[in-house]
Amino acid sequence: MKRNRRISAVAALALAALVTGTGAGFAATTTPSATHAFNSASATATAPSFHGTLPAPTGPYAAGEDIIHLTDASRPDPWVPSSGPRQLTVTMVYPAVPGTGTPAPYMSLAEAAGHIQRAKIPASSGITPQNLVGITTQAFDGARPQRGKHPLVVLSPGFGDPRMMLTALATDLASHGYVVALVGHTHEDSGETLADGQTPPCAICDDPNLDMNTVAASRALDVSFVIDQLTHGNAAWPLARLIDKHQIGMAGHSIGGAAAAATMIADPRVRAGVNMDGTFFPAPMPGQINRPFLMLGAAAYHSAGGVDNWGQAWASLGGYKKWLAVTGANHPSFTDVDLLEEQAGFPTPPLDPARGIVITREYVTAFFDQTLKKIHSPLLDGPSPNNPEVLFQSPGAAPR
Repeated sequence: MKRNRRISAVAALALAALVTGTGAGFAATTTPSATHAFNSASATATAPSFHGTLPAPTGPYAAGEDIIHLTDASRPDPWVPSSGPRQLTVTMVYPAVPGTGTPAPYMSLAEAAGHIQRAKIPASSGITPQNLVGITTQAFDGARPQRGKHPLVVLSPGFGDPRMMLTALATDLASHGYVVALVGHTHEDSGETLADGQTPPCAICDDPNLDMNTVAASRALDVSFVIDQLTHGNAAWPLARLIDKHQIGMAGHSIGGAAAAATMIADPRVRAGVNMDGTFFPAPMPGQINRPFLMLGAAAYHSAGGVDNWGQAWASLGGYKKWLAVTGANHPSFTDVDLLEEQAGFPTPPLDPARGIVITREYVTAFFDQTLKKIHSPLLDGPSPNNPEVLFQSPGAAPR
């Protein structure tokens, strides 16, 4: 099927750049609040000393970080077959001992340069590769791991978005006792630095005929391969002993959310899934997903009765399920992007960017606590006075 062409405020850490692309699952009827035009006038409002800071994690542990490189020798790269076997870069974030390790960069210098080039951010903005690398992540390289085994959560970003767009969520999950694999899907974003030091640009971002069902299915193959590598011995990651291979979940933003559903259909090892504001490509059929699933999206696009295919997906989900719509949110509200845009001096959506991160962290963590750790979370029982923006959707009944 031909994908719809839309304006995505998320693509390639746009930081308010106007980028043409598809954040898979971006509402077909995009509102002005969902995009931010970057122009020379707004660029002058950006302080040259921009330094982004992600919020500290809220759990009892620190967040350690490793970057690993994986090669699937059995599978040619789906987008650039001439490049050889599929190569992936994965950021592993894990529960660590506070006060150990050194601050981890947000991205490599080459990845940062790729973001700026893809988003066409002018030098007058004050945003440089160096200060994108220097964004405070709250993660620590070489941190000493906590003892024991922990559930694994795989995170998949939106189309055009590199893996670090979900860093705030990853560090918080790690602080609450999860090992997180933040997957970079090569050739699907502004650049992931591979094992050989190369940072290839997006090969498919500008393809007007790209089949997003194919992208979601390809990501499911990526994720299953990553799970294989992390749970079959310790070769792929020296700290693989930390993973409880019987408790695996997946969450994704935009096309990453669609990939979470596609992965659950294809891989029974994934016991729980989360779709953050993504159209399903395609919507699951009845009987395909009978395990827990959370749908968390912007109320403007993903409320019950909306134009997207969430209603069809909801009706097909057979296990424990929740559908939450967040008022005032836009598509990037579930990522790091809105907060970094605000810190860079650009307009933000009605939902305060810091609240977007708080809501995403609290509900995704509560969902995995309940489904992977079997810890009941009252937060998922119904509306909370502490989170009035979050509306529990129940198709056929009034939202709560």
